[in-house]
Formats: sequence, C-alpha cells, structure tokens
Amino acid sequence: MAAPVEVIVTSDSGSQLWNITVFDLHSGSSLLSYRGGNSSTRTLTALRGHFVLSAQLAKNFINVWEIQRKDQLQQKIVCPGVVTCLTSSPDGVFLAAGVAEAVYLWEVSTGKLLSVLSRHYQDVTCLKFTDDSSHFVSGGKDNLALVWSLCSVIQLDSNHTPEPRHVLSRHSLPITDLHCGLMGTQARVATASLDQTVKVWELSSGELLLSILFDVEIMSVTFDPCEYFLFCGGSDGNIFQVSLCSQSLGRDKSFQTDNDGNQVFKGHRNLVTCLSVSMDGTLLVSGSHDETVRLWDIQSKQSIRCLAHKGPVTNAFIMAAPANMFLPDSRPTVPLPRFSRHLHDGDTGQSGDVCVRLAPYTQEEEESYLQKADRLNSLMNAVTDKSIFGDGENTKVRIAELEEEVQTLKKINKDLFDFSSQLLTKPT
Repeated sequence: MAAPVEVIVTSDSGSQLWNITVFDLHSGSSLLSYRGGNSSTRTLTALRGHFVLSAQLAKNFINVWEIQRKDQLQQKIVCPGVVTCLTSSPDGVFLAAGVAEAVYLWEVSTGKLLSVLSRHYQDVTCLKFTDDSSHFVSGGKDNLALVWSLCSVIQLDSNHTPEPRHVLSRHSLPITDLHCGLMGTQARVATASLDQTVKVWELSSGELLLSILFDVEIMSVTFDPCEYFLFCGGSDGNIFQVSLCSQSLGRDKSFQTDNDGNQVFKGHRNLVTCLSVSMDGTLLVSGSHDETVRLWDIQSKQSIRCLAHKGPVTNAFIMAAPANMFLPDSRPTVPLPRFSRHLHDGDTGQSGDVCVRLAPYTQEEEESYLQKADRLNSLMNAVTDKSIFGDGENTKVRIAELEEEVQTLKKINKDLFDFSSQLLTKPT
C-alpha cells in the first residue's frame, strides 16, 4: 500500500498501552503508535518531520520519539516546570513551550534556551507559530493573547527585555485555543475563550476584525485553508461553522444558523478539545472529552468516521505524512541535542561558541525611493527660502546636489515604469 499523503495524529489521557496514535485519514486504519506516558492538551507536535514530541501529563518533561521508531522512547527533555502547551516552528528551527506563566524558547539545533518570556500574568494555555516561522502567538488564563516577533525575542542581549509586538486584550475570560492562518505576517489569528466568544485579529496591526458571540464556552478553533470558514468547538459538544464570506458580516455578531454557511456539526457528547482541517478543505477532524475522534465531511456536515479512544482526547490534528514516517530503517539526519534549562548569557568566550547579536527590532519600513524624492523636494524648497538659509555660495551648492539627487530618482522611477510596461504588454 502506498504511503498516505495526510494522516491523523491523536493522543488521549487514559490509554495505558500507547501514548500517540497515527491513523490513515481516508480509511481510518491505525498505522503507528508511540508508547510511553500520556500527552497533555495542546502539547503534541512533529519536529522537522523527524521527531514526535509531547509533554507528559502533569509532569515537567517532554517525551521525544524518532518519528519512524514507534516502540522506542528516544529521550526526555526536562523542563523547569509542568508544560502547559508546546509547539515547534514550521521550519523546525525553534521549539516553544508554556511553563506556568512563562514561554520558553529553544534553538533546536543546539538545544540552547534562547529566551524566557514572562509577560503573561497567569498560566499560558496555547502557543502557535505563523506559517513562515516569523512570529508566534501565546494565549493565557489572564485573558490575553500576545503576538511575538522572533527577531525581537532571540536577541542575545541580557539588557534587552523582549516585548510583544501586539497585546490582544479584548477577551474577558481565559483563552482556551488559538489558530494562525496562512500568509505569514499578513495572517489572521483566531482566539477562542471561556467568555463564549471567538475573535479574529489582523496579525500585522493587532486590529480586531471580527467578534462572534456563542451560547456556550468555546474550547477550540481553526480555519479552513482558504479561510472561507471558521470552525469553533463548544463545551456542549457542538462544532459551529461560521462563514467568513457573508455579505452581512459585521464586526460584532451573534452566531445563528443560516443559509450563508453558518451551520452546526452535531455528534460529540462532551466538550470539543481540538479541531483540524485537511489540506483540501473537505474534511474536518475533531477530538472530544467523550473519548472519540470524529472525521466530518464539511460539505454535508455528516460524521463519516468515529475513532474510539481510552480516555478524553487531548490532541488531534491532520498533518502531511513525512516521507520517512513509514521507513523503519531511516534515521534523522541530525540527532536532537540535550536541551538546556537555563538561559545562556552573552559571554561565551570560554566555551568557544559564536554569539550573534541581532539588530534591535523595529516595525518601521525602509523609506522607498518615491518617499525619498518627496522628502528631498520638500527640503530643496525649504533651502530656497532665503529667510531661513540666507543667500550664500554653500546654499547654491546644496541646491545643485539636491536637484541632481531628484533627477536620479526620477530616472529610476521612469526605468521601473518602462520595465513594468514591457512585462504587462509582452505577448504570452
């Protein structure tokens, strides 16, 4: 049988024989199982397509398996406290974990602890990276969601205290889940909360785009890949589908079923802890405390498969199957190092390490040539004002320099226009 393109990865809190199970997305057959311990909620992640990681339930360590060696626990990453959430960056460079109210960020290749972010006031409940690995978002019991820029966080400067790029503070009760859409820094972020709302934000500006009020507490949230729909898992077992393309969509709304795409998936008997959509946007996977994982056909809203578990489901998601997942003889190209529990200071001369200090992060964009032309033109007009600069020889020289710079910028503008015109009018 050919290796599947997508698989369902799940875990529950009650199984004694295995920790994590991998199912075929379309047939529902069990493909792999990883033994040892139990995984806590929102802590299951695949790292670089070579490792599977999950935080041990109510313990201060992370279990690690080589993705194709299902029966052997490779190692444990010991953490400073109980891990409440765990995620890895899509490029496999960083690993982030919530421990109490702090976020710990490691560099995977070296195992170094790069930063400890103590900006939340209560426990961190969820962590997600953007698809381009440039930012990550943390949500907590303090009702806050914080947007962090990696290039700001990983500066190795002991005098620099990283600050979040945005503080999303419109929820009134703890945040239970969050999801980052596609498009990197232009992504939209959805946050779910016990205050019975789901809010959609613009990541680049931190602006609130949409707030949806439900009749129940919302425990999980996700988008479909095209972001046509928002899926919200309720504490009553229902899954709510919200259309994001409705013409009547305002900034604040209450959920109501209608013909525009707002629908309800009924089948679970307890709160829905996790949601995930397939790459083609046709299938939805949900995990629940009723000890089942369900596969839904999104168009018909019908449950097409129910996967029974031994306890409340803590993690369930769809992922692309790594090429080496079903090759028993393959090994990771680079083994995981030992992860540090303490921050490294800037003095690494004795150990021989190279310390790279990044430039301070700024949100200001580089000045474009058109903006520079406008600025120079304004300055040139000011220079010609004799009441300000006088009428000396230096002024004439300065004017000549500015005029030359403006002419250069105009030439660049004309060249770009000509080049664009050629591209647009070029026959296909």
